[in-house]
Amino acid sequence: MAFVEIKDVKKHFGCDENKVEALKGVTLSIDKGEMCVLLGPSGSGKSTLLNIIGAIETADDGYIAIDGEKTKLMSEKQLTLYRRKHLGYVFQMYNLIPNLTVRENIEVGAYLSEKPLDVDELMSTLGIADQADKLPSQLSGGQQQRTSIGRAIVKNPDILLCDEPTGALDYHNSKEILKLLESVNRKYGNTIITVTHNDAIKNMADRVFIMRDGEIINSYCNENKISAAELQW
Repeated sequence: MAFVEIKDVKKHFGCDENKVEALKGVTLSIDKGEMCVLLGPSGSGKSTLLNIIGAIETADDGYIAIDGEKTKLMSEKQLTLYRRKHLGYVFQMYNLIPNLTVRENIEVGAYLSEKPLDVDELMSTLGIADQADKLPSQLSGGQQQRTSIGRAIVKNPDILLCDEPTGALDYHNSKEILKLLESVNRKYGNTIITVTHNDAIKNMADRVFIMRDGEIINSYCNENKISAAELQW
């Protein structure tokens, strides 16, 4: 059984003449520990799908199952526990708490977990140990995104959901963040699902889903995966 199973998921926004079919019956599966990419242009439905996996939005039809648990059968309390147990979120905008230091922002994530990772070891892995006592306003964009990833990963989630994690970064910092996600996947074994419109990023993924107009138009396992350091765009 696949670790992440998505079956015939549909989602619309608006009604009547303003109705938009954001997802038109998406089906896919992902194995535990895989690094996956949802690739497509703006409006393809990839972020909507990520939000449904993350229980931020609900599907109109179909279901999401994580390790056999269907989210649509859960109560609100169960959904809250599901998010805590299974999920970490990394967004394009870093959403750090401005009056907390790097360490304190990461510790916020640790408080949500019964089995958090060691904060000092994680900051070392992320390359921000020497920034531990700085506030977000004192950091570069790349350092802020590293802190955001730290906050998401410190609770040791089964799945790391990344919505355009390099979208606000320049080429150099984008490569550094992608290398970081790669090392996190290898070191901690988290399943990583990344939404992007950057075609090059698919080359570092184990599994690729290409979306257009609310549907998956192609999917494949990457037989010739390359490292993040080798990516070019």
